Amino acid sequence: MKILTKQGFTLLEILIVLAIIGILTSIVLSSFQSVRQMAYLVKAKKEFKSVVESLEQYYQSYGGYPEDVVRDIPPGLEEYLAPGIWPDAAWPDSVFDWDNWSPGSLSHEPKEQIYQISVRFCPIGEPDKCRFPKTTWAEDFDINSSVYYCIEGPCRSHSSRPVDHPGYCINCP
Repeated sequence: MKILTKQGFTLLEILIVLAIIGILTSIVLSSFQSVRQMAYLVKAKKEFKSVVESLEQYYQSYGGYPEDVVRDIPPGLEEYLAPGIWPDAAWPDSVFDWDNWSPGSLSHEPKEQIYQISVRFCPIGEPDKCRFPKTTWAEDFDINSSVYYCIEGPCRSHSSRPVDHPGYCINCP
C-alpha cells in the first residue's frame, strides 16, 4: 500500500518565483514608461505641425504673426486651430505658449526677432510643481526649459536664457 503525502512548495521556491516575477515586472514597466514618453513626443510633433499650419494661415490673413502672449492662445488664432489643441500640450500638465520675442525682450545674444511655439512644464511662479518629461533629453530641464518649435530666429527655451540653455527643439538641426 502506497502512502500519499502532500507535498507543497518550500519557502525558498516561493521566494525565487516571487523574485523572478518582480524582475520581469520591473523590466516591463520600464519599457512601458519609455514607450509612453515616445508617444508624448510623437503627439507633440503632430500638435506643433497643426499649430504651425494655423500660424501660417493667420500670417496669410493678417500679414504678420500674432503678438506675444503668456501661455494663452494668441487672439485671432483660435479660428484656425483644430479643437482641443490649445492650451493643453502632449505631456501631462504641460501647456502651449506662443513666443513672439522682439530683440529688446531678449536677455542674451543673439538678440534677433524670434517666433516659436513652446511647451511649458511649470505653472507660472510655482517651480516646485514642474512636471518634466521622464526622458534623457529632459534630465537637466529647469523652470525656464521648454520643448519648442522654431519658426524664425535664434530660438531658445526662454527669452531670459541663452540659446544653449537646456531645452529641446523639435525642428532645429
